[in-house]
Amino acid sequence: MNRDLGPFREDMVYEGDALDLLPQVPDGIVDLIVTDPPFAIDFKAQRLNYNRTGSHVLEGYREIPGEEYGEFTRRWITEAARVLSPEGSMYIFSGWNRLRDILEGVDEAGLTTINHIIWKYQFGVFTKKKYVTSHYHILFVVRDPKHYTFNKIEHYPEDVWVINREYWKGRKKTPTKLPSELVKKILDYSSNPGDLVLDPFLGSGTVAAVARDGGRHFLGFEVVPEYCAFARESLSRKPGRR
Repeated sequence: MNRDLGPFREDMVYEGDALDLLPQVPDGIVDLIVTDPPFAIDFKAQRLNYNRTGSHVLEGYREIPGEEYGEFTRRWITEAARVLSPEGSMYIFSGWNRLRDILEGVDEAGLTTINHIIWKYQFGVFTKKKYVTSHYHILFVVRDPKHYTFNKIEHYPEDVWVINREYWKGRKKTPTKLPSELVKKILDYSSNPGDLVLDPFLGSGTVAAVARDGGRHFLGFEVVPEYCAFARESLSRKPGRR
């Protein structure tokens, strides 16, 4: 398929703010969006969260101020909805703290929520006076609730996914890397070989790498120069080696 991507090219990672780059993507060309946007929770990337060594975590994480998060969310989801194909879908990761903003952004953009998936991972950050959070929310939303890709690869696909975070012992990493197994599951269910997959908040590049390995095309945006370089380096390796 020959797609008009405007100023962009398939299978490329671009450094820049999603709010600046998304408006340049032509209407209706993206089959699937998978993205883990900033959560506006005053995230400390270097803190010893998730049993990791702080010196191995790349600096530069860009957080969104809480008072700006609602408008930020509405803007990027509106643009994401515009670039989705008529049968396109999107998976949005969110912590519970700002989930309301995501839900409101989805509704205002005219998208339909198909599932509210819970991703349960193996550990969370230690707490003293509240329950430990060890899950993320994943919203599965579509443009057209009657026509969208869903490959039923399991007989009984449940909406609670227990998938461990990845350990990259002794290796550099971004602070919020998604497990490849998790991304692959999403791509297997909601895309087909040859489809175009977009991640406007690319981070470590996992979505792009898994898309490439699965025969999909990708497009990625990342505002942090160090993360963009990390993603490009990962993509330069042979498929399956990240």
